[in-house]
Amino acid sequence: MTDTSEDGRRVRGRRSREAILEQAVSLASVHGLDGLTLGRLATAVGVSKSGFFAHWRDKEQLQLDAIEWAARQWVDEIVRPAFKTPPGVGRVIALHEARLRFYAAEVLPGGCFFFAAQVEFDDRPGPVRERVAKALADWLALIERVVKEAVDLGELVQDTDPAQLAYEIDALGESAITQVRLLGSDAVYDRARRAVRDRLRALTTDPALLPED
Repeated sequence: MTDTSEDGRRVRGRRSREAILEQAVSLASVHGLDGLTLGRLATAVGVSKSGFFAHWRDKEQLQLDAIEWAARQWVDEIVRPAFKTPPGVGRVIALHEARLRFYAAEVLPGGCFFFAAQVEFDDRPGPVRERVAKALADWLALIERVVKEAVDLGELVQDTDPAQLAYEIDALGESAITQVRLLGSDAVYDRARRAVRDRLRALTTDPALLPED
């Protein structure tokens, strides 16, 4: 027989943990992962500080779990929508533009959790840096795979360098979120979008595969 009271506690505990992680990612996009203080999170989520110790033994584990939650959000908000587009040049464009839409929608108050985390931990050895580095490596590998699919389908020229193109596409995404936050102009997204389309236009075997600017 199922212990419904125990099941209820587990459900509440899971929901509490998820609510905390959602706020942690949101706050870290502004204040950084080191800014995830118990007091700040408790206020944002509306729980007592003691409630956190039921989920995390220390701050580092909270930071690692926040990265995992942010990676899941990235997949849900960017990767899955883009992958509704069939493989090829169209999917390459869709992946970049899904990222720009995520930024433009201001899902996170600081713009981009991962860009903030990369700047914060790029020269700080340890498990958090390793996990942030893995997230970046996974993202670049995904773009590279999508580009390679387009090459294999004959939609990009055979001498296309997938790793190089993945680097350029990611760099344009990072530049866009930095400039739009500092300069406050949504025109930055249009430039980032056009830059990738122009780069693909120089490599595609059929310009008709690309949308008009």
